[in-house]
Amino acid sequence: MRVNWKYFTLLCLFIANAASADLDAALDGSKKQAQNKKDTESEKYQERPEHTPTYQRKSAEGLIEIPEKDDVNYKHSNSDHDVVTEKIDFDTIKLVQITDFSKEKDSKKVPDVLYDILENQKRMIQKIVNEIGEIESNQEQEQTGDTELGGRGEEASEAYQIYERAMGVLNKTKVDRILGHKLMVEAAAKGNSLARSHVAWAHLLGNPVPLDIEAAKQTFLDLSEEGLPDAQMGLGFMYAAGIGFNVSQAKALVYYTMAASGENSWAQMALGYRYWAGVGVPNSCEMALDYYRKVATKVASQVTFSGGSAVHRIRLLDEVDNSGPSSGILDNDLIDYYQLLADKGDVQAQVGLGQLYYQGGRGIPLDHQRALQYFSQAANAGNAVAMAFLGKIYLEGSDNIKADNETAFKFFKKAADLGNPVGQSGLGIMYLHGKGVRKDTLKALKYFAKAADQGWVDGQLQLGNMYYSGIGVQRDFKLAIKYFSLASQSGHVLAFYNLGQMHAIGLGMIRSCPTAVELFKNVAERGKWADRLMSGYQDYRSYRFEESFMQYALLSEMGYEVAQSNAGFLLDREEVNLFKNRGEELVRALQYWGRAAAQGYSAAQVKLGDYHYYGMGTLIDYEMAASHYRMASEQQNNAQAMFNLGYMHEQGLGMKKDIHLAKRCYDLAADSSVDAKVPVTLALIKLQLLFKLESLKETPLKIIFNLDENIASNWDLYLITVITILFGAALYFRRPVAPAPPPPGGHPRQPEMNNDPVIAADYHEDAPEVNAAENPHARANANDEQNAEPALNGNGD
Repeated sequence: MRVNWKYFTLLCLFIANAASADLDAALDGSKKQAQNKKDTESEKYQERPEHTPTYQRKSAEGLIEIPEKDDVNYKHSNSDHDVVTEKIDFDTIKLVQITDFSKEKDSKKVPDVLYDILENQKRMIQKIVNEIGEIESNQEQEQTGDTELGGRGEEASEAYQIYERAMGVLNKTKVDRILGHKLMVEAAAKGNSLARSHVAWAHLLGNPVPLDIEAAKQTFLDLSEEGLPDAQMGLGFMYAAGIGFNVSQAKALVYYTMAASGENSWAQMALGYRYWAGVGVPNSCEMALDYYRKVATKVASQVTFSGGSAVHRIRLLDEVDNSGPSSGILDNDLIDYYQLLADKGDVQAQVGLGQLYYQGGRGIPLDHQRALQYFSQAANAGNAVAMAFLGKIYLEGSDNIKADNETAFKFFKKAADLGNPVGQSGLGIMYLHGKGVRKDTLKALKYFAKAADQGWVDGQLQLGNMYYSGIGVQRDFKLAIKYFSLASQSGHVLAFYNLGQMHAIGLGMIRSCPTAVELFKNVAERGKWADRLMSGYQDYRSYRFEESFMQYALLSEMGYEVAQSNAGFLLDREEVNLFKNRGEELVRALQYWGRAAAQGYSAAQVKLGDYHYYGMGTLIDYEMAASHYRMASEQQNNAQAMFNLGYMHEQGLGMKKDIHLAKRCYDLAADSSVDAKVPVTLALIKLQLLFKLESLKETPLKIIFNLDENIASNWDLYLITVITILFGAALYFRRPVAPAPPPPGGHPRQPEMNNDPVIAADYHEDAPEVNAAENPHARANANDEQNAEPALNGNGD
């Protein structure tokens, strides 16, 4: 049978248009009528006439019955385009099931294509019916929930306000952790999920409250079911570190991924590190770049004009090996001494304390109020550096210091007139952004150039920004790279970030994903969470080893090398009692040392060699130990690794025995470190003895070296025995000779002295109490007294 396709196409179009129009009307509740579709960008809707009678209109297929004007509220907006918004009452919408065409499936009545269209329409209507039913049930639940819970909404609002207050306290320049935690506990008690998560983290890390792993675990489990990213991050960390759960890197990866999709920065850093180092996942530079770039962008957006707080990285192993205060942490006595000097008018002490409190670091928290105090004292004495830093404080403002562009400009101008680069850079920023002055990019460029010529990092960074963006100058990516590189050498966060962006997209240079990842990783590790490095160190100094380990373990998951080495150090010294046995601790320590070594820490590479050499946390493997020592010696020039390699060459452990190579390694160790000279000297003496013994094998005395195997294997015992016999014989023959007994009948005849002191001294040479030089006749008297001694003793006096 031939089908008139022209009429069939018109029929299909008519059905599709009518069905879509009525479906939109049912879902949106509108009275749309498509009258003119010439304008493809927008559709115009008009209100029905006021005198339209009230009745129900059916769609073309009789699928939906829609109430007319009396059942719908119309509102017109006052915008340029009149948009009709309608309020839908789902109780007034009645959905009629589509007619079952299966019984009429006949090629003469309904073509196959039309039949399929109607079947799709039927399924669509059924879906709409189900969705409307779900909406009605949800509305009923909300209504019943409101009547039962009453003021729960007000309580949630109050809890959120308390949480915001707590975050405000914790985000201040001068943090009060105790007050912030109290507010968090109050908000958590009222049911705020974010506050509950924050309290759980405090229990898990033991800061600032005692350690409570079980409480943190239960809270994270409850909140993760609600989909809270912070809780998912907590569970991922616990599975990865084996805290509260058995170690499961697969589960840790799942929770990290869910938390990262919720924009949790810690989880994004953890995933970035895993894809970069290949921990539990295949290496993927692009995935690592994606995660680290997200975190770096957040950190860069929060960098202030002061550059942010300094990140002080302290390696516990280096501090112990150096046997001294190598960490650079200032103790209270030294701070008191500097404050005493500052109070007496020492300008350098005032400037130094001002910078310390302004930027933080070396164990000193940020305190801009005290920085302002010391800078003001030094500025009154005419110090240009203090004036410039006062300008920075007033330009940006702080918790208790209101920003004041006019005052900032005054101090910057005074410092710049004295040739100070900090003041010149500050003036450049004010002219660049028009803060308190008229915007002038030429003046900004001039001041930035002056500051950069003196090596000031802010001037270099801002010059790089101007050449990168083409602000006031012609865009030049090569010059931008030059100034960004100079600023990065001084450690400026934004310089690292800008260079990372240029390497990531190959702007002005060849694209390099690994370089971009390293730069973004450096920026990400400057986030506020880096403060936990200092918290972990302070806990360690306070003998709170478990709390210190928990904080270092968390930062280890986020990719901090110094945290990885410190976590391994704590486990290595048996100072953490969180695991079942010593073997489990060594396995985890080996893992942390391995991750730190992969990031270039030479001491961790040596530790890996030690663990394989002694079989700690793994099987004894001399070849693997030698390979780790070789990498540390060749790549990082580590003296300890060279010394260990020399010993292994000397003994033939894991490699061929070679005395000449052993001597070479010992010499290199002595050249690399002054501290290695004494042990190297002793080792070389021993090596010379061994060399002499080897040379004796070419002489007739070689028969000594061909003794029985049992004797040769216990040569040290036989040698000790022979030495003991010789020593005893020497003592026997060197004992003093006893004097001959006197003859019977009196004293032995003594030769006449003839007043000769020489003869007297020779005769009485065994009498220590006689001084022949002073009294030649004293020896005879001494002998008489000696013979009379028993009688005196017997008489008692």
